[in-house]
Amino acid sequence: MAAEAGAPPRAASPWPVILVVCLGAFVGQVDASIVQLALPTLERAFDSGLAAVGWVSIGYSLAFAAALPVFARLAEMGHRKVMYVSGFALFGLFSALCGLAPSLGWLVAIRMLQGASGALLGANSIVILVLASGAAMRGRALGVFATAQAVGVCLGPALGGIILGSLSWHWIFWVTVPVAVVATALGWRSVPTDGSSDVRERFDVTGALLLVPALAASLLAVTELQSWSTAAVVGVLVVVAALGVGFVVRERRTAEPLLQLGLFRSRAFSGGTVAVLLSYALLYGMFFAMSFALVNGYGDSPLAAGLHLAVVPLALGLVAPLAGGWADRHPRRVMLIGMALCVTALVPLAANLHAHGRMPVVLLSLAVYGAGLGCFIAPNNNATLKAAPPEHAGQAGGLLNLMRAFGTATGVAAMSSLLAWRLETITGLSTGTHTVASTSLLEAVRQSLVLLAVLAVVAAITANLRDRPPTARAHDA
Repeated sequence: MAAEAGAPPRAASPWPVILVVCLGAFVGQVDASIVQLALPTLERAFDSGLAAVGWVSIGYSLAFAAALPVFARLAEMGHRKVMYVSGFALFGLFSALCGLAPSLGWLVAIRMLQGASGALLGANSIVILVLASGAAMRGRALGVFATAQAVGVCLGPALGGIILGSLSWHWIFWVTVPVAVVATALGWRSVPTDGSSDVRERFDVTGALLLVPALAASLLAVTELQSWSTAAVVGVLVVVAALGVGFVVRERRTAEPLLQLGLFRSRAFSGGTVAVLLSYALLYGMFFAMSFALVNGYGDSPLAAGLHLAVVPLALGLVAPLAGGWADRHPRRVMLIGMALCVTALVPLAANLHAHGRMPVVLLSLAVYGAGLGCFIAPNNNATLKAAPPEHAGQAGGLLNLMRAFGTATGVAAMSSLLAWRLETITGLSTGTHTVASTSLLEAVRQSLVLLAVLAVVAAITANLRDRPPTARAHDA
């Protein structure tokens, strides 16, 4: 891989750096999954509706996704270590402030600042990991990184259930503060200082001013789909399209673009990035819907709900290493099997979302769903990175992180809008899930699962797009 401006020199031993990066992956996934479980509790604590409390999760992901391309480009220009370590410090600070938030509005605002600090980590994590490990250890390091993410997602719901069952909701944010403090200290000590560059680069301010509001506005339109008028949603989408076109034109003309749009000439890379977005939308859309179904529908305690939800990432984490080996030989077949498992699992899950539904069937369905994602996420990530030219590996890794964050926000936003719409249709009321009958809530969740089935089918299609061989391209020319 070609060296890039601002890239740190290789450390004597890569393992301290790998440990720090994995701590970041772990704490980020713990935070994301633990907050999903806490949303029903926050709905009660602030006496708010479903759409309003969903912004605790959406606001974080929106800020993360909007800030990530900007921070990724700035990191390429230098000071990668300072940005990365600062991300840990700020993440811990805003986590502590979230637990002190006096109102839902303040909590959402601080979560957005926390999301921006998380983008400092996401913009640098994979690049630092790859540069520290080198070509010989890259696969192993990425495997450890994926394991850290899986452990964080697995631990989040169970840990959240314990905290919410024995302490106040404030502690779901405070629990990540010690990890952030330790990671800040270790990062400052172990991550190599950035290499110097003789090339003077300029930051594409115009590109950032076009891209950031486009990303934010697109998520806003999805989030408010149920509450805004059709004209308002269409108006926002028109603005998003205009900003997007302006961004593409700008990036093609500037010598130092914010994003390397040439990556998207590859159909395999373009389809893979869309599949990354959809796979995380599938994961966190399920987390969102089932958190409310378990707590306010089935009446689970926070601990029981957390343990039940943990079935999804546990199955994902157990299957992912096996799927990685199978995918080395038959990547597309394994990914198709993964999405087929997700769609199949939704059938018995939907059939048991009622007052007399059998919980063992629900848990088995969630396990199969998680196994399907385990067969899909890692092979798709690997295939997408392979489709990118080696000289743009840093940009490709940053784009995967961007799509992961955008997928998380999209899954929560879309499921929030759909669930609120179905609840209002069924009950005639526009209220929180804690004020409606459990039968109505479970029916609304059951109907909303159709969205996940559609996303799984689209993910299977986009992940299997292939580039035409060079001879075919030359013949077409």
